[in-house]
Amino acid sequence: MSDGRIDASSNLAVVRASERWYAVCCKPRQEAVAEENLLRQGYRTYLPRIRNTRRRAGQWIDKVEPLFPRYLFICVDPARHSTAPVRSTRGVSGLVRHCGLPAAVPEQVIEAIMQRADADSGLHRDNRPLFCAGDPIRLIEGPLAGMEGMFTEEDGERRVIVLLELMGKANKTRVNRDWVVPAA
Repeated sequence: MSDGRIDASSNLAVVRASERWYAVCCKPRQEAVAEENLLRQGYRTYLPRIRNTRRRAGQWIDKVEPLFPRYLFICVDPARHSTAPVRSTRGVSGLVRHCGLPAAVPEQVIEAIMQRADADSGLHRDNRPLFCAGDPIRLIEGPLAGMEGMFTEEDGERRVIVLLELMGKANKTRVNRDWVVPAA
């Protein structure tokens, strides 16, 4: 990439011997603003992102958000490019420091994060299931709304199988995944 952004599929992730990675602490929900402003100042940046599934307005949606909320990384040769302007950059709170000095992030850590990202999209994926077998659930919609039971397994992209007590015995029932929430 020519704009200074680093992604997991980029060859620009190669770091020269004198360059170091640093973690930048951003203001809440300002990671993209900070990244854009750091790029404008000539810094190489890496903002790892993850695709998560969240429940919003009664439906499960995919959302892309920072892998490390409030943090991104910059690659700098401290002998050639000062890090002083970073703390006054819009969207930035400051550099992560140790004993008063900017703390360098080992290159191996950055490489490991990049390698775990999807090669095509550059995004990380939250591979945890929405529910695990045996989790208590509650149905919030549909003809069985209000009933509580147990999650057993996923059945395709939009359906799940839950175990509900119906007519005096436990029954496996297929329902829309949007109707299921964790039991309180």
